[in-house]
Amino acid sequence: MEAPVITSVHALRTAHEQFVTMPGASPRVRDLVADSWRRCVMRGVPPDGSRLPPLRATAAELTAYRRAHPLAAALPLFRELLGDRAADDGHVFAVADTDGTLLWVEGDAATIERGERMHFAEGAVWSEARAGTNAPGTALELGRPVQIVTGEHYSSAVHAWSCAAAPVRDPATGQVLGVIDLSGGATIATPPALAAVRGAALAAEAHLARTMAVPTTVPVPVGRGDGVRLSVLGRDCALLEHGGRVLRLSPRHSEIVLALALAGHGVPGDRLAVELSDREVPPSTLRAEMTRLRAVLGPTLLGSRPYALLCPVRTDLGEVSGLLAEGRVAQALARYPGPPLPRSDAPVVVEQRRCLEQQLRGAVLGSGDAGLLRRWVAAEWGTDDIPAWSALARTLPDGSPQRAAAAARARGLDFAQALPAQVVRHAAVLQRSRS
Repeated sequence: MEAPVITSVHALRTAHEQFVTMPGASPRVRDLVADSWRRCVMRGVPPDGSRLPPLRATAAELTAYRRAHPLAAALPLFRELLGDRAADDGHVFAVADTDGTLLWVEGDAATIERGERMHFAEGAVWSEARAGTNAPGTALELGRPVQIVTGEHYSSAVHAWSCAAAPVRDPATGQVLGVIDLSGGATIATPPALAAVRGAALAAEAHLARTMAVPTTVPVPVGRGDGVRLSVLGRDCALLEHGGRVLRLSPRHSEIVLALALAGHGVPGDRLAVELSDREVPPSTLRAEMTRLRAVLGPTLLGSRPYALLCPVRTDLGEVSGLLAEGRVAQALARYPGPPLPRSDAPVVVEQRRCLEQQLRGAVLGSGDAGLLRRWVAAEWGTDDIPAWSALARTLPDGSPQRAAAAARARGLDFAQALPAQVVRHAAVLQRSRS
C-alpha cells in the first residue's frame, strides 16, 4: 500500500533544497518521489525551474493529432466527471498522450492562465524527462496512479501546485494510451483527488471497451494521399502518418525509419547496421528487427533487398531544413520543438541532430533578431549558449536592463566554463612545486 501523502509544504521544500544542494544525500521524502528525483538528476533536469517544458506542436498539428488520438472518444466523459468540478473548485483537468504531451487542459480560467505561465498548456510536454517529477509524467513512467504535492515536484517552478494522475489503458491490449490528470492547489493534495482520477481512468476504459475496439494504429483523416509523413523532432518515439493511419513507433523502429527516409533510396543491410550502431549488429539481429517493423508498417510500405520505404516520405526535420534554406529563420525556429529522437545514439541520428542544430543555431545567431535570440536562449538547447547570450546583449538597446541581464548571463556562463580549466592549471602548478 502506498505511503500517505506528505502535505507539509515547509518540510517538503526543505527536503527538496537539501537534495539539490547536497549531492548524494538521501531524500527525506516518499520512496516514489525519491526515485523520481534520482531519475531527474540522471536525465539532467534542472531543479530550479529555469527550463520550462517544451511546446511540441503548432496549433494546426495539435488539432489534427488530437482528432486522431484514441482518448478523444473519452473527452466528453472526462468533462462530465471532472470538468464541472474543476471549474467550480479552481483547478484544471488535463489529458496527455504517452509522451506526456498535454492534449487538452480545461477547467478554471484563472488556473489555466497560471498554468500557461509555466507551460502547463496544450501542446507542452510534461514527461518526467522534460518537466521533472509531476503526476502526469511520473504516472506514465510508472504505469500507475500517482499523486505529487507541492515540494515533491522536482522543478521548483511547480512547488505551488499539486496534481494527481492515472494512466488510461487500451481495454483490449492493456497498452497505455495516455493519462488523465487533476492539477491545482490544496484540494488536489487530498485522497479524493487521487480517487477521482482513478475513477475517471477506469470509466474511460469501460467507455472505450463498449464503444470501440481501440487499435494500435488509429484511423485519422490525414488527407495526404499515399505519401508518408514522419515526425521525429523533440520526440523519443517517431510518429508515422500513412494511408489514414497514425503509428507511434518504438525507439528502434524510429531510428530505422528515419535512416531509410534520409537515404531516399534502398539501403543494404550492412550499411544500415553501421548507421544504427557503433557496435557490430549481427545480420540475423537486423533481419529480425526488420521483420518486426514490416509487421507494423505492412509489406506495401517497407521493401527489402535493399531495405527501403516504398512511398514518398516527408519529415518534420526536412521541413525545418527547407525553411532554413529559404532564409525563413523565424518559421524554422517555430517548427523546431527539439532535436530529432533526442535519446537516440544511432550514428545517423546523432549526425542529423548535430547538422540541424548547427544550421538552425547559425541562422538564429546570424539574424541579429532579438526576438529569435530570446526564443533560442529560452529553450533548453540554448540556455547555456554563450555566443547566443552575447549576441542577444548586442542586439538590445544601450542601458536596457534586458541587455545587462543577457551580458551578465554570458559572463557567468563563460566564468563557469573557465573555472574547471583554472582549477586544473592550479593543481598542475602545485604538483610541479612539490616535485
